[in-house]
Amino acid sequence: MVVLAASIISKSGKALVSRQFVDMSRIRIEGLLAAFPKLVGTGKQHTYIETENVRYVYQLLESVYLLLVTNKQSNILEDLDTLRLLSKIVPEYSYSLDEEGICKTAFELIFAFDEVITIGHKENVTIAQVKQYCEMESHEEKLHKLVLQSKINETKDIMKQKAIEITKSKFEKNRGEKGGLTSMGSGRIESGFGSDISISSTGSGFGSASGFGVNTDVDSFSSKPKGRPPASATAPPKGLGMQLGKTQRTNQFLESLKAEGEVIVEDVRPSVGQSRPAVPPLTDPVTLTVEEKLNVTLKRDGGVSNFDVQGTLSLQILNQDDGLIQVQIETGGNPGILFKTHPNINKDLFSNENILGLKDPNRPFPAGQAGDGVGLLKWRMQSVDESVVPLTINCWPSVSGNETYVSIEYEASSMFDLQNVIISVPLPALREAPSVKQIDGESR
Repeated sequence: MVVLAASIISKSGKALVSRQFVDMSRIRIEGLLAAFPKLVGTGKQHTYIETENVRYVYQLLESVYLLLVTNKQSNILEDLDTLRLLSKIVPEYSYSLDEEGICKTAFELIFAFDEVITIGHKENVTIAQVKQYCEMESHEEKLHKLVLQSKINETKDIMKQKAIEITKSKFEKNRGEKGGLTSMGSGRIESGFGSDISISSTGSGFGSASGFGVNTDVDSFSSKPKGRPPASATAPPKGLGMQLGKTQRTNQFLESLKAEGEVIVEDVRPSVGQSRPAVPPLTDPVTLTVEEKLNVTLKRDGGVSNFDVQGTLSLQILNQDDGLIQVQIETGGNPGILFKTHPNINKDLFSNENILGLKDPNRPFPAGQAGDGVGLLKWRMQSVDESVVPLTINCWPSVSGNETYVSIEYEASSMFDLQNVIISVPLPALREAPSVKQIDGESR
């Protein structure tokens, strides 16, 4: 009383998927499946066919047959229940009930059949349980992957530290070879693993010649003549620590594109001399820095989707003797702005008198803080009022024949003086550049 095989065959008798649950030869199962279409009569409503040795319990699924091959002593009611469950499972794994769809998901169907039938007998499972068992999710596997990823991240951090140490050691070595620097000042090396190196210094004694021993030869999309470079380029100066730049092959490729008439937009990375200027040294005994950032997301048809203002007030003190101070501020009285003070600030004094002072009046503010100093106060404002947005943009496309005309209009509020405004419009790749008919300003 067992199920010999669970199969899916075409109407012509071709076996698409077949799972045997007893020891059977391939020739026998192929012969049984090939004989089934000849036994199926037309116009009959039976769901089983009996021969001398086996019984076929079947169901038509669109263009294929779902077939159970059992012995004649098997319980027909249990076999019909098994067939009904399999007929619900097959559409869950196969996106189309045809020959192509069944063959593409053959292994998934075999795994599902194994969860329903074990050694020829039906298991007491549901469709949800079968799908859960076939997913084979493992908590140990997830934990192993997390541990492996943490090791990879740790290794990357170590590589970054090693790269920074190597860069520093080369820099110190080259600086010692150059010599003759009377005033070194303070230097800062900003380095990222696999990225360019930019050096910004505060102090005197470097000059434009830069005794660092680092020469950034950047030739990004520049026009370099073909052929043999001059002798000065082939012989690097003594003490050259690192040379950054593109290869001659890239430049020759760009030159060939230019010779064919292609328009190449030059995008030259800044060199050492064009690196970010260092923050000037503090000269005032007390410096207050106010930084405010505005992030706005506007809807296409008008209105504000997101409006977020975040501000910070920082304090820098040059000498410790000047740290016994309090800061009087004026908030402006906007109820939509939420203020948050540093944990060491006296909150009652700020809420009552708008004065920023430490909880312990005898304790001075810390001095000599690098960067932006000590953050005293933070504020945030969120709104949906479109009138407070400093810049509004109106984009109006119109189609005329085979051409599309786009009018972009932007208007600044009278209460703001905006400078260096850049409006970037993304364009599809591999398309011709748009023709600018009229513009107030500059376009690129």
